[in-house]
Amino acid sequence: MSVHNDPVTPRLREIPPSGIRAFFDLAAGNNDIISLGVGEPDFTTPEQVRAACVRALNEGETAYTPNAGRMELREEISGYLRNGFALTYDHADEILVTVGSSEAVDLALRAFIAPGDEILIPSPGYVAYAPIAYLNGGTLATVETTAEQGFKLTAEALRQAITPRSKLLMVNFPSNPTGAVMTYEDWLPVAEVVKEHGLIVISDEIYAELTYDSTHVSIASLPGMKERTVVISGFSKAFAMTGWRVGYACGNRELLAAMLKIHQYTAMCAPVLGQIAAAESLRSALPDKDRMKACFKDRRTLFVDGLRSAGLPCHMPQGAFYAFASIARTGMSSEEFALRLLKEAGVAVVPGHVFGAGGEGYIRCSYAASTAKLTEALERLEGFMKVKI
Repeated sequence: MSVHNDPVTPRLREIPPSGIRAFFDLAAGNNDIISLGVGEPDFTTPEQVRAACVRALNEGETAYTPNAGRMELREEISGYLRNGFALTYDHADEILVTVGSSEAVDLALRAFIAPGDEILIPSPGYVAYAPIAYLNGGTLATVETTAEQGFKLTAEALRQAITPRSKLLMVNFPSNPTGAVMTYEDWLPVAEVVKEHGLIVISDEIYAELTYDSTHVSIASLPGMKERTVVISGFSKAFAMTGWRVGYACGNRELLAAMLKIHQYTAMCAPVLGQIAAAESLRSALPDKDRMKACFKDRRTLFVDGLRSAGLPCHMPQGAFYAFASIARTGMSSEEFALRLLKEAGVAVVPGHVFGAGGEGYIRCSYAASTAKLTEALERLEGFMKVKI
């Protein structure tokens, strides 16, 4: 097929497949491999949430919902954010229910990026942001974060990265892949830079509930930031609902209306049974959420201590369920280390370079697996390090 007859757009051709999924696929189907690659809780969705869905199905709840989502769910989300995170959104037109938080990210980037606009993305950062922005004609600018500063976003680094074309800042705290969090004091100078340069902020807060040693703070809660921020979250991580595919976006009416317009023409609405389950999770599964969080916190300590004992420095993640360990002392690239660990020790991790240039020299390990699997993975990793280093 000639270039001129190629039906695939050039920009899509230039984007590599997901680096996370690549290592997940390598591990799939082999029971001897312990996978610490994909960020998925090993818990089952709480029983009462599943029961609510079964009841709804038996009662024939199988129709489309309003484009923005069931009013019942939007009311629950509004109250949950107000009580838990000091965020106030009108359920009528400031909350949009989406097909997972991933669709919300896609909608926001498509709605606000025009060809030539620049999107600022902290590095290391989640793998999906840059490709989606690039597909929409955006250009990318990296904002460096460092292990020495706990991988936090700083006003100084943001200011240095801004150019006259900068339009949008994409943030994700607690962070995938680093586990970094931002306090109110951390956000204050960043918010001033954002307002000074008139930036829009997309804040992916899917791990907000999984903040271990402090309370989650959204940048949208700071003075003057609600009107220029879209907050994105969902139910996958904190409520063990990855397969239900329900997320949401919150923001001022103008921003949400733009995202809703795209949503109407594409997904139309999130799955009705997923929405019913999500509403039930906010009504009755908050104690389950807290129990799962306590388990993740215990696993965090176990796993990070094990990494350090094996000779891999790792800052203590303050949120999410990922350990971002340095492999610099091995002399290997992130990809080489991850491939050899997979083939020679049967442990699947994600090489840090897939999270941007700032991730080279690191590996990301999910500690959302069971304690037994984490313990076995650490034993294999320690053996690998003794033989190879």
